[in-house]
Amino acid sequence: MNYIPVIGLEVHAQLSTRTKLFCGCSTEFGAPPNHHTCPVCLGMPGVLPVLNRKVVELAVKAGLALRCEIRRTSVWARKNYFYPDLPKGYQISQYELPLCENGHVLVDTGGGEKRVRIKRIHMEEDAGKNIHETGSASSLVDFNRAGVPLVEIVTEPDLGSPEEASDYLKTLRDILVSLGISSANMEEGGFRCDANVSVMPEGASQLGTRTELKNLNSFRFVRQALELEIARQTGVLEGGGRVVQETRLYDPGQGVTRAMRSKEEAHDYRYFPEPDLQPLVVEEAFVAELDEALPELPRERMKRFEAQYGLSREEARALTF
Repeated sequence: MNYIPVIGLEVHAQLSTRTKLFCGCSTEFGAPPNHHTCPVCLGMPGVLPVLNRKVVELAVKAGLALRCEIRRTSVWARKNYFYPDLPKGYQISQYELPLCENGHVLVDTGGGEKRVRIKRIHMEEDAGKNIHETGSASSLVDFNRAGVPLVEIVTEPDLGSPEEASDYLKTLRDILVSLGISSANMEEGGFRCDANVSVMPEGASQLGTRTELKNLNSFRFVRQALELEIARQTGVLEGGGRVVQETRLYDPGQGVTRAMRSKEEAHDYRYFPEPDLQPLVVEEAFVAELDEALPELPRERMKRFEAQYGLSREEARALTF
């Protein structure tokens, strides 16, 4: 029996702001541990978040570039979970009413042009970073990244191969970088991907049980991890077993994916509206102004160069990127 992979991606991109989402601490990379922190991003009792306007501007630009509907009123939510790098014990994010919904992006793949639907784009704050030193029995936590502004860009399960997933990520990164929305620096954690993948028998209409591959930070790792996980799931089904819904990590050294934990559902995070922040109201004039100023997107520029100047795809791409 032939099995067809079904892939959806969740990309976390750090927004290009000088300060964090809800405080005035710097977002500069490479500072000594816990250097860019304050009572707000450390989650001290009694402090209140203040929204960074630039974050909203960049998130709206991302939504416009990806042909999304921009919600005039969106709501902040608390995503509750305990982990050492999350100082408040919850993450301020968006859930039921995100800023952007129902968009799409056109991607050039080996099989031709593909339309990938964007389910939602929402803003949220990043967590800190756990540091596991070799030879030490304890771990350290650096909170410099805590509170750094992110957009999470979520696709529908429209991708059918690891190569298509990689092509989509490259296209998305080109858009974010060209518009100044994000530097999308993978080495600094500014562009990270979680991949949801399942397989189903060819001709079937019902999707298979999905697993999530966490924190893939290079195009090569995305392809390799998806190839391995598709092969693993196919082997499980061909052997008469069943795929378990779980979160897995990619181990590039061993060339395997490993179970990390059972996959959480939305109710596990006990989402509720953030009581310290009013609903976000985005004025129509604000959106129209950003839309008017939006420049030509990279793929459109490349197509124009081909048509207007008779360039080859490789020549047009070299001039575009």
